[in-house]
Amino acid sequence: MQIGSVTTPFGRRPMTLALVRRQIETREIKPGKTADKWKVFRDASEARELLGLQDRSLAVLDALLSFYPDNELRQDAQLIVFPSNAQLTLRAHGIAGATLRRHLSLLVEAGLIVRKDSANGKRYARKDKAGAIDSAFGFDLSPLLIRVDELAMMAQRVVSDRFALRRARENLTICRRDVRKLISAAIEEGASGNWESIEATYIGLVGRIPRSPTLGDVSSILDEMELLQQEIVNILEIQQKNKNSSTNGDHNGRHIQSSKTESITELEPSSRNEQGAKAVVDNRPKRQPIRNFPLGMVMRACPEIAMYGPGGTISNWRDLMGAAVVVRSMLGISPSAYQEACEVMGPENAATAVGCILERTGHITSPGGYLRELTRKAARDEFSLGPMLMALVKGAGDGGFKAG
Repeated sequence: MQIGSVTTPFGRRPMTLALVRRQIETREIKPGKTADKWKVFRDASEARELLGLQDRSLAVLDALLSFYPDNELRQDAQLIVFPSNAQLTLRAHGIAGATLRRHLSLLVEAGLIVRKDSANGKRYARKDKAGAIDSAFGFDLSPLLIRVDELAMMAQRVVSDRFALRRARENLTICRRDVRKLISAAIEEGASGNWESIEATYIGLVGRIPRSPTLGDVSSILDEMELLQQEIVNILEIQQKNKNSSTNGDHNGRHIQSSKTESITELEPSSRNEQGAKAVVDNRPKRQPIRNFPLGMVMRACPEIAMYGPGGTISNWRDLMGAAVVVRSMLGISPSAYQEACEVMGPENAATAVGCILERTGHITSPGGYLRELTRKAARDEFSLGPMLMALVKGAGDGGFKAG
């Protein structure tokens, strides 16, 4: 809201409620408050993007601070500096006049300085008989002292986000390399699978990486790249298990055939029974647990289930599993079907499966029967949640999922 204007050497400048509020705040600094001006400057520099400032703006702020005689900003000190434009230009490394005025305005808008104008709009100080400054007109540095803690927190957040972005980019680089190697190895060794489609998905993910990505950009693509990596590993592991099963079957067949030629009367009946029981236990295939996918990926694929969480949000796996119980009842999935899914898939994956079914409930005739089918396939190591999640994340067509 604009409430008036102030005359300056550069014309009439609008006075806003924000400027009035900042001027009032400069009179309410906590008594005895101090801060190192260069520490405050470093924090402001670190947080410049959050403040909407550019490097030139910081150069002007640095020049303004150089006119303040002490290193420490104090509540009981005179915090107004009054350099001329020529002096500011010199200390700001020869910045042009128009550019200087623009960046001074940016510093005011960012709430780091406040103008204190004289009657004629000029900057100067009036001294008393003892030679001390009685009053001054120019730029008030009080906002820096008022916001010292806020600026420090903003700087810490920027540093933390920068570290998180660097870590996420490193993880994405590693994951990209691993996925590329897996796809290349699968194609070279002739592994069965739709590797052209998988490679196209990989290329599409890489193509979405911006030239200057944010943390959100990298995290989103990293989740999808990790999902793709897990899917490739699942495909290769299932093929390897099938190959091993086939090899073991041939080996057992040859072993049984050759055993017939040997004398089995050397074993006591009880010994033969015990050995047969051990053989059954040893040869029984051990089912590997289904991998859990990142919760963030699950929620991007299944946003509808969030409204059934506490307060309409889901922030952890416990929330998701609670919401899945509500959705299970709503979809008509029997408690026994859901319990069996939890036992076979694990509670997190069972809740994820319910979330996927909810997303496509209009295309699934019997949600309970569908979940039972998924559970049966999972028990035989023939099912992965990956394709369901990937299809939802990529905005797949209207057809129902295939349990595979």
